[in-house]
Amino acid sequence: MSGDSELGFTEHLFKVLVIGDHKVGKTSFVKRYVKNQFYEELKTTIGVDFSMKVIDWDGHTRVRLQLWDIAGQERVRGLNRVYFKRSSGALVVYDVTNGSTLDGALNWKHELDGQVMLKNGRPIPAVLLANKCDETKVCRRNASLLEKLCQEKGFIGWFQTSAKENINVDEAAKFLVKHILQNNEESVKEEEQNMQINLKQQSKSNSTCC
Repeated sequence: MSGDSELGFTEHLFKVLVIGDHKVGKTSFVKRYVKNQFYEELKTTIGVDFSMKVIDWDGHTRVRLQLWDIAGQERVRGLNRVYFKRSSGALVVYDVTNGSTLDGALNWKHELDGQVMLKNGRPIPAVLLANKCDETKVCRRNASLLEKLCQEKGFIGWFQTSAKENINVDEAAKFLVKHILQNNEESVKEEEQNMQINLKQQSKSNSTCC
């Protein structure tokens, strides 16, 4: 959603999903990004938690990110799909200390692609987050694997992140927002081109009318 609040100044409101298995650090990531705080103990997310982040992207663009922190428990996975609608992008999180959560992240990405897409039919941009990287090192082999998975599964990129140590939190989110803005700009241009085509067709039809 976009709107011009002042001449030459544009505000955008984008819905961003934060998804992944239970206890991979989604809520900690969101709280670090929004409040620049880390909490050792957090309550389990039930359903979905909402947070807002306002970014002055440049001198004439403001972005409001509505972050939807989706619960990762298996028993509520089916219910959570309803939250995917009208999303502009996603952060897909796994825990580098728990290899099974990477498989979970790929399952979340598959579900995401089946539930929501851009107007042109392409998947919404999604970034893969190798979270809790402060607890281990992502070796070169794993980095190669993640690069390959991004290409195969349609992620726009991946980042090692740590909410605890504030590693790549802002960088990963900024990377996603950049792609969301690019998609939004392309969508606006496509709509303008389609409108011009329709106007030309109407004008041509009217000119040939008796």
